[in-house]
Amino acid sequence: MSSLSRELVFLILQFLDEEKFKDTVHKLEQESGFFFNLRYFEEMVTNGEWDEVEKYLSGFTKVDDNRYSMKIFFEIRKQKYLEALDKRDRTKAVEILVKDLKVFSAFNEELFKEITHLLTLENFRENEQLSKYGDTKSARGIMLAELKKLIEANPLFRDKLQFPTFKNSRLRTLINQSLNWQHQLCKNPRPNPDIKTLFVDHSCGQPNGARAPSPVTNPLMSAVPKAGGFPPLGAHGPFQPTPAALPTSLAGWMANPTPVPHPVASAGPIGLTAPNNAAAILKRPRTPPTNNPALDYQSADSEHVLKRSRPFAMPDEQVNNLPVTILPVPYAGQTHGQSSYSLDDLPKTVVMTLSQGSAVKSMDFHPVQQILLLVGTNIGDIMVWEVGSGEKIAHKTFKVWDLSACSMPLQASLANDYTVSVNRVVWSPDGALFGVAYSKHIVHIYSYHGGDDLRNRLEIEAHAGSVNDLAFSYPNKQLSVVTCGEDRVIKVWDAASGAKQHTFEGHEAPVYSICPHHKENIQFIFSTATDGKIKAWLYDNMGSRVDYNAPGQSSTAMQYSADGTRLFSCGTNKEGESFLVEWNESEGAVKRTYFGLGKRPVGVVQFDTTKNRFLAAGDEFSVKFWDMDNLNLLTSTPADGGLPPSPCIRFNKEGTLLAVSTDDNGVKILANSDGVRFLRTVENRSFDASRVAPAAIVKAPSVGPFGSNNATIGTTIGDRAAPVAAIVGTNNDARTLADIKPRITDESAEKSRIWKLTEINEPSQCRSLRLPDSLTAMRVSRLIYTNSGVAILALASNAVHKLWKWQRNDRNVTGKATTSVAPQLWQPSSGILMTNDISDTNPEDAVPCFALSKNDSYVMSASGGKISLFNMMTFKTMTTFMPPPPAATFLAFHPQDNNIIAIGMDDSSIQIYNVRVDEVKTKLKGHQKRITGLAFSHTLNVLVSSGADSQLCVWSTDGWEKQASKFLQIPNGRAASPHAETRVQFHLDQIHLLAVHETQIAIFEAPKVECLKQWVPREASGPITHATYSCDSQSIYVSFEDGSVGVLTASTLRLRCRISPAAYLPPNPSLRVFPLVIAAHPSDPNQFALGLTDGGVQIVEPLESEGKWGTSPPAENGAGPSTTSGVTGSEAPQR
Repeated sequence: MSSLSRELVFLILQFLDEEKFKDTVHKLEQESGFFFNLRYFEEMVTNGEWDEVEKYLSGFTKVDDNRYSMKIFFEIRKQKYLEALDKRDRTKAVEILVKDLKVFSAFNEELFKEITHLLTLENFRENEQLSKYGDTKSARGIMLAELKKLIEANPLFRDKLQFPTFKNSRLRTLINQSLNWQHQLCKNPRPNPDIKTLFVDHSCGQPNGARAPSPVTNPLMSAVPKAGGFPPLGAHGPFQPTPAALPTSLAGWMANPTPVPHPVASAGPIGLTAPNNAAAILKRPRTPPTNNPALDYQSADSEHVLKRSRPFAMPDEQVNNLPVTILPVPYAGQTHGQSSYSLDDLPKTVVMTLSQGSAVKSMDFHPVQQILLLVGTNIGDIMVWEVGSGEKIAHKTFKVWDLSACSMPLQASLANDYTVSVNRVVWSPDGALFGVAYSKHIVHIYSYHGGDDLRNRLEIEAHAGSVNDLAFSYPNKQLSVVTCGEDRVIKVWDAASGAKQHTFEGHEAPVYSICPHHKENIQFIFSTATDGKIKAWLYDNMGSRVDYNAPGQSSTAMQYSADGTRLFSCGTNKEGESFLVEWNESEGAVKRTYFGLGKRPVGVVQFDTTKNRFLAAGDEFSVKFWDMDNLNLLTSTPADGGLPPSPCIRFNKEGTLLAVSTDDNGVKILANSDGVRFLRTVENRSFDASRVAPAAIVKAPSVGPFGSNNATIGTTIGDRAAPVAAIVGTNNDARTLADIKPRITDESAEKSRIWKLTEINEPSQCRSLRLPDSLTAMRVSRLIYTNSGVAILALASNAVHKLWKWQRNDRNVTGKATTSVAPQLWQPSSGILMTNDISDTNPEDAVPCFALSKNDSYVMSASGGKISLFNMMTFKTMTTFMPPPPAATFLAFHPQDNNIIAIGMDDSSIQIYNVRVDEVKTKLKGHQKRITGLAFSHTLNVLVSSGADSQLCVWSTDGWEKQASKFLQIPNGRAASPHAETRVQFHLDQIHLLAVHETQIAIFEAPKVECLKQWVPREASGPITHATYSCDSQSIYVSFEDGSVGVLTASTLRLRCRISPAAYLPPNPSLRVFPLVIAAHPSDPNQFALGLTDGGVQIVEPLESEGKWGTSPPAENGAGPSTTSGVTGSEAPQR
C-alpha cells in the first residue's frame, strides 16, 4: 500500500470517530494495523474483556513475533487464569490452562508445571511469587502498567501509538475541494450547483443564468468551511486504484489446502516460546494484490500488508506463476543473439598433460573440488587426478568384487576373457559417490572420502552385455542410479541399497545413452538407441512418452545446458555423418543444426556444454567450439597436436578447464585465463617450506596497501611454514580507530622471543569430541549452535539436517554443549528427517544455507531448491516457498521482526521477504555474483551483504537504499578462486564487522565499510575455509584447508593459538579431512564446533587447567601487531 493510501486509512478513522462509529473505528484500527489505540486497550483490560483484548492485539502482533509480544500474551492469559482461580471457578481455570496457557509448555515445561500446580492450592496466594497478589482491580492495574511498557518497547508497535496530527474533518474538506474543482471544470457551471451524489463526478446541466465559475456553496457538512479552487492533480490521483483480487494466492505456501501454522518467533527472557498450535492465532487469509505497477510494494509504509496471513496452499500447477513475489530472472540462454563473450573465455591453453597408460574412454570433473578429474580407460582402469599438481591420487583396476553373486553368463564371459572397458564414469551431484559403467554387465558405485580413499559401495549386475551409460538422478528426493545397456533396457537403482526401482523397455536396439532431467516437478529420462530412436520416460510403468528420430538416425548423446533450459544432442551415424543440434522439446523437433562437424568413417563424436553459452565437440583431431546462439563454428584448437580423430572431452563446472584425451593414452588439461589463475592458486596452496626462500625483514610498507608475501615475521623453531605478513592497523598512535588504514608493520624479534605462540599438536593438549552419528556421512555444509547452547544443528551436502542435543544430568548440570558428555543424535518418534527440497534443482549446483529462529523453535533452510521451514521439535516441514530460479544462497532474520528475512540469491540479488504474507518487500541489487553472506546491525539499522564477487555492500533497513560498498583487497601474490565465498558477521558492538575470505580475515567499521585491520595467513595452511567471532567477540576462530584452526585476538588480529588437525582428528594419512565450517558456542567463549569434509562434527575446548586458548601477544609501541597463521618468533624457515 502506498503512503497516500495509508494516510487515507487515518482520514477514514478520523471520520468514523467524528461520526461516532466507535466499534467500526476499533475494527479498522485492528484490521489495518496502523494505529494502536492505547486508551481503548486500557479500557478493555480494566474491564477484563480478555477475548476482545486478544482479538484487538492480533491486528498488530502474534504471540510468537518476538519476546515482547510473547510476554504480553502470557501476562494477559496468566491474569485471566488467576482471576478464574480467585473466583474458585476451577472449570474455567482448567479451560484457560489447556486452551490458552498450554501452548507455552512445549518450550518451558517447568513454568507450565508451576502454573498447573496452582490448581491444587486452596488459595494461589500460597505460592511465594503470588503472595502479594491483591484484588482483581489492583492486579489488573499493575499488569496494565507492565503491558504498556512492553507495548512501548515492542518494535512492532513503533510509530503506531501516536495518531497523526491533522485538522478536524480532513476527509470532508478534501471531498469538498474535489467537488469544487469538478465544478470549475464544468462547461456550464451554475452559481449554486445542486450536488446530490458522490458516486459519479459532478457536472452542471445546461446554462441557465451566469456562466462565471464559482466555488461550491453547499459543502458536505455545514461545519466544513468553503474550499477555494485547487490546481489539477494530473493524470495520477493521490489514491491508487485497488487491484483486482486474483483467483488464488499468488505466492502461497506449497502445502495442502488446509492452512498450516507458520510462526517464526523470538526468544524472550521468560523462556516461553511460540504456541504449538499456531493455527489458532493466524489471522484471516487474504487474497494478495496483483503485480499492478501502480501499487507501491516497496514502500516502508506497508506495515498493514506485513501483518496479514494467507492460506499456505496453492495448486502445483501455479507454483511458477508468482508475479508478486519476484520478476522472473532470464537465463543467459534465453536472450538469444545477445551473448557477450570473448574467445578468451574458452579454455584453449594447454597447461598440463596427464599420462594415463591406456586409452581414455570417459572423464568427469568433481562437481565441488574442480581440480579433481575422474578418468576411465579401455582396460577397465579408473583414476582420480589432481590437475593442480598433476598427481594421480587414486587408481583402481577392474575386479569383480563378488564373483559368486554374478550370473552364469557373466561368469562364463569373465572366465573366457577377464578384460573389460569403461564406458562411462560420472560423479554424483554432490561428489560423494561416483559410478562406473563397464562393457560387461557390471556397474560399480564407489564412495569418495578425499585423497586416495575410494571405497567399494555397490556392485550391480545391471544389464546383459555392455552397460553403455550411467547417470545419477533424484526421482523421489532420493539419489538413484540410472543405467542403460546392450540389452535394450533402461534401469533405475537405489544408490544406497542397489535395489532395482524401475525397468523401462521399448527400444528395439541397444540403448546408447541416457539423460535424466526435470522440468518443474516432473522428473524424466531421455534415452537414445543405436538405431537413432529417442524416447522419454517418467518414473512409472506407463511406457515411453515420446518417440523421436535423431538426426541422420545417429547414435546420439543428449545434454541440457547448465541452467536446464536448453536441450542439445550430438551423434554420429553409420555413414560417419555427425550432427550437433538444439531441440525444441515441446515439439520434439530440431530447433537448430550447427555447422562445422566433419565426416568420418567410424566412432561417435563426443560433446559437452558450458556456461549456458558454449558447445564443444571432439572432432577431426581437434576441439571445436560453438556459441549456442550461432550456427557457425566459433573456433577450434588442436591443443598443440597429438589428439585422436574423435577425442573425449569434458569441461569442469565453471567452464574454466577442459580435459581432452590424447592419442598416446594421456589427457591434456586446457584452461582459460581464469583456469590458469585457479590452477596457480591450487598449486600455491600445496607448496612446502623447501620451495620458499628465506624471508627478508621489511622495515617499511611496500608500494600500495599490501606488502609482498615474503615480508617477515619470525617463526617458532618448530614451525616449518612460509611466513606471510599479516596486514593490520596500528593501535598506539593518536589517530582514531576509523582513521586506521591497513599497512604492514615491523615486528621486534627481541619482543617476539618473550611471547610464544601456543601450539596444540596432541589430543592430550585439548578436549575434543566427535558427535555420534548413525546417519549417512556427507560433508557438513552449514553448522550452528542453537541459541540456548544445548544443541548443535548441521546441514549436510545431501540436504539432510542433523540435530544433536545434550541432556541435563549429574555430569552436565547445565545441559549445554560440552566435550565431557556425548549428546544424542536427536530424531522425533516419527523417525522423519529434516530434508530440504532438492527436486527442483540439481544438488550439484546447490549452495546450502539456513537460519535459526531466536527461540530455536524453527529453522529456515535451503539446499538449492525451495526454502523450507521446519519445526525443530517435530522435524515436520511447516511450509516451503520461493522455488528457484533464482535459488537462495544465504538467509538472515531481521533482528527486530522475525517475520522479515533477507534472502541472498544465486543471481546476485537480495530479496527482503515477509514470511507471514509471502511477499517480497523489495529487491536489492549491487553485487555481480551470488550472495554468500548477510548480517544485520540493529544499532546502525543496516544490512551488510557480501558476495562471491568479494564485495561488501551496506543497505539501510529503513528504506533499503544502498549506503556504501567496498571490494576486499586481495593480497599481492594471492589469487582467489572463482567461487571463493566472502562471509560477514557483526561484532557484539554492532559496529565492527568481521569479513572472512579464503585469502584473509578483515575488520571493517560500518556503515562506511572502512577497513581497520587485515590478517593474511601463511600459504602453507591453505585457504581459510571459515571463521567466526567467539560469543563475546574477543576471539576469532579460523579454520583452514590443511585442517588446522587458528585463534586470533579480535582486537588486534594477532594469532595466539594454533590447533593442528592431529589434536582433534584420528591419524589417517590416506584421508584428507578438514573443516568446512566453524561455529562458536553462544555462551562459552572458548568452545567451538567444526563441520568436516568427512561428514563429522567435532567440538573442541581447551583443557580445564588452561581455561582458554593461549595468551595474547604483548602490545607493541609505535607499530601495530602483526602475525601469520602459526608463524611467530625469530627463526626463519629453513630451506
